[in-house]
Amino acid sequence: MPDLLADATVGAVILAGGLARRMGGVDKGLVMLAGKPMVQRTLETLRPSVESIIINANRNTADYETFGVPVVADKHAGYLGPLAGLSAAISALKTDYVFMCPCDSPFLQIALFDALVSGCIDNNADLAVPYDGERLQPVFCVVHRSVQSSLQRFLESGERKIDRWFSSHNVQQIPAATFSESFRNINTEEERLLAEQTIKA
Repeated sequence: MPDLLADATVGAVILAGGLARRMGGVDKGLVMLAGKPMVQRTLETLRPSVESIIINANRNTADYETFGVPVVADKHAGYLGPLAGLSAAISALKTDYVFMCPCDSPFLQIALFDALVSGCIDNNADLAVPYDGERLQPVFCVVHRSVQSSLQRFLESGERKIDRWFSSHNVQQIPAATFSESFRNINTEEERLLAEQTIKA
């Protein structure tokens, strides 16, 4: 049998398209964390493992372009959330699979990425999503590009909730309790300061 994992192309999108209301509207991907913008930390983790990578951003485009990867805005107006960023990314990347993660998760572990990609491909799933032992972590997922048409219809119908869209697909849940640090995100200045202490420790 062919090695499906070796033959597949995998791209990634880092989501930086939100409004970051809990951080006073600042652009979280550009917030400094121990000397680096948060989005840069995620880029450095993913770059060696993917065919191509983009940033999904709806503002401060010129700032994000300085990181040397394409910047793609949502195609759907109104800041519709992660699924709008994923839809734009699937169109832009052209890879067989797309990994999605948020820009404010600077502790992303590449082993989580590997587990999601393998789980999606090995099980011939539409998408793979991590289960941390208590809940799904749907903003971190791998999808096959064939979901694009259903995703477009879902967004055009006015829907935006990830779990509702997931329910109409063949979803592979990936045990991810060992990757809990990956899901640690930064939503407040207090969380940013605590994260800096972790990095410097």
